[in-house]
Amino acid sequence: MSSQRTFEQDVERLYLDHHGWLKGWLRKRLGEASDADDLAQDTFMRILKSRRTLHDLRQPMAFLATIANSLLVNRWRRQALERAYIEALATMPEAVEPSPEERLLLIEALVEIDTLLHGLSPRIRQIFFLSQLDGLTYPQIAGQLGLSVDQVQKAMRKAFTACYAARFEAL
Repeated sequence: MSSQRTFEQDVERLYLDHHGWLKGWLRKRLGEASDADDLAQDTFMRILKSRRTLHDLRQPMAFLATIANSLLVNRWRRQALERAYIEALATMPEAVEPSPEERLLLIEALVEIDTLLHGLSPRIRQIFFLSQLDGLTYPQIAGQLGLSVDQVQKAMRKAFTACYAARFEAL
C-alpha cells in the first residue's frame, strides 16, 4: 500500500470522525452555519495541501481546532482590512474611486501585506513600522526602543528579507 493511499485514508478517517464536531465548534464561534461549513472545508483542504502525517495524531480535535482557528483569525483579519478599506473609500470623491476589479486587487494586496507583516515577530514589525510608516531613522528607532542601532539594522534586514521573499521568491 503506497504512502499516498495511506495519507488519503488518514484524511478520510479524520474527516469522517471529526468533521461534524469541527463544524459545530466553528458554528459556535461564527454563529453562521454556512460560514462554519466553509471554514471546516478549508481546514481539511489545508490538511490535504500540507501532506502532514496524520496516523500518529494523539489529539485530532486539538489539531483541527488549531488549523481552523488560524483560518478564522485570517478571515477576521481580512474582514477588518476590507472594512477599513471601504471606510477609506467612503471619504474619497467618486471621481477617484477605484473600479470593483481594482478594489478586489487592492484588498488582495492588503491581505498579502498583512499576512507578511504578521509573520514577523512583534519587535521586528514595530521597528519596520517605525521606519517605513513613521519615517524614523535607525538611530531614532534605537533611542525610542532602547536598542542599539545594530539591533535595529538586523531587525530591518529580517523585515526586508521577508518582503523580498514574498515578492520575488513566490514567482
